Amino acid sequence: MTTTTAPAEIEDAAPLTEKARKRRRDNDTAHWPIALVGWLGSLLLFSPIAYMLLKSFQTETDAASPSPKLVFTPTLDNYRGAFGSGFWAYAGNSLAVAVVSTLVVLLLALPAAYALSVRPVRKSQDTLFFFISTKMMPIAAGIIPIYIVAQRLNLLNTVLVLIILHIGMNLPLAVWMIRSFLQEVPPGVLEAAGLDGASRLRTMRSIILPLVSPGLWSTALLCCVFSWNEYFYAVNLTTTTSTLPLFMQKFLSFGELYTAQVAAVATVVSIPVVILGWICQRSLVRGLLFGAVK
Repeated sequence: MTTTTAPAEIEDAAPLTEKARKRRRDNDTAHWPIALVGWLGSLLLFSPIAYMLLKSFQTETDAASPSPKLVFTPTLDNYRGAFGSGFWAYAGNSLAVAVVSTLVVLLLALPAAYALSVRPVRKSQDTLFFFISTKMMPIAAGIIPIYIVAQRLNLLNTVLVLIILHIGMNLPLAVWMIRSFLQEVPPGVLEAAGLDGASRLRTMRSIILPLVSPGLWSTALLCCVFSWNEYFYAVNLTTTTSTLPLFMQKFLSFGELYTAQVAAVATVVSIPVVILGWICQRSLVRGLLFGAVK
């Protein structure tokens, strides 16, 4: 049995299609100013990075010019100087500090956030306030006792002291972020797991972790970036065994800043973070939006 479409229905469908097309054209016309502003804002934010890249391929004479030189002969001498000045030792220290501190932070923050959200403990709000209050004190106010304790424990100029301090620096942020992600887990899913006889450990491993994995990736990325860029602890507690932010100080001599060399080092230091952010961009966006709306 076949059905036929009435001519009146065909005639009614055509105007609807034309209306939809017209509505789409109107929306595109209304949105192009917003797109233009977005592109201009992106170019404005990218301009310092472009300026840094430009300087890194110039000689020191061209880089020291008061007006930016757009026409010049590119050179890789600045990058050769960066890699030949002990870069890999500092890079290894930065990688070790960032990776180890981030892993420890996640291992500590996940059960803490679980206890503050999925299975709330008594006075959980007071505990949350204590976590966030640790971020209110200026770092400079606590550097003297930290230095004395590190000196007594023979931890000065070691990677271990930076790992310990970076854990304390990133742990409150990780607890708050992971808690917001865990609060978005539907309670019915956890109740169903309990009815099926799943233990808390099994529920955490098989249900909660897959659901909040984008949030964990975004938390890990932010902690890793903060640890990679941290300078204050490194400059005050380490000298020769330190991280890449302190490595850039090697290009300061007698109060003179070597612009081209510093630009090359800054570019090299920024590349791992950019690559990591590009790889994790999908998880980062999903994770940040996952806990944004309650």
